[in-house]
Amino acid sequence: MKSKIAAAKKVTSIGIPCIIAPGKKKKVLSDIMAGREIGTLFLPQTARLASRKYWIAFTLRPRGRLILDDGAKKALLEKGRSLLPSGITAVEGEFDQGDPVACVDREGNLLAKGLVNYSAGDIRRILGLKTSQIYSVLGHKDYDEVIHRDNLVITGEIRKSK
Repeated sequence: MKSKIAAAKKVTSIGIPCIIAPGKKKKVLSDIMAGREIGTLFLPQTARLASRKYWIAFTLRPRGRLILDDGAKKALLEKGRSLLPSGITAVEGEFDQGDPVACVDREGNLLAKGLVNYSAGDIRRILGLKTSQIYSVLGHKDYDEVIHRDNLVITGEIRKSK
């Protein structure tokens, strides 16, 4: 059932309704098409994911994890912000700039997936720092954000609206 619900989440995120129904029941498809209430209907989400964000959320496999503090969690989930180095408490795995990573809270709950602007080694050196300190530590600063919000998809808790 977990895989069926995951599939429903994927299709509804791009605006397609989905019904999970008993596949062994005879004429189940014709009964559904006739309007009989069979199975569970999942309605499309009102805010459709762009194809790029769908690709990040459901196609790419994370090559590592970034563990976030509560402030970064709130900034991502409630304020729709980018991920800055100051909100990262730990890095797991080895990955390069542009690779997909999972963003998790301290308990390991998946919050988001995104494409990083820095390698795992560089993020380990700047985690917890302000963006103004990146250049002095790395000797370069191509980006303020570890993950820009345009390359980030919230996959865990539903973002609260104001």
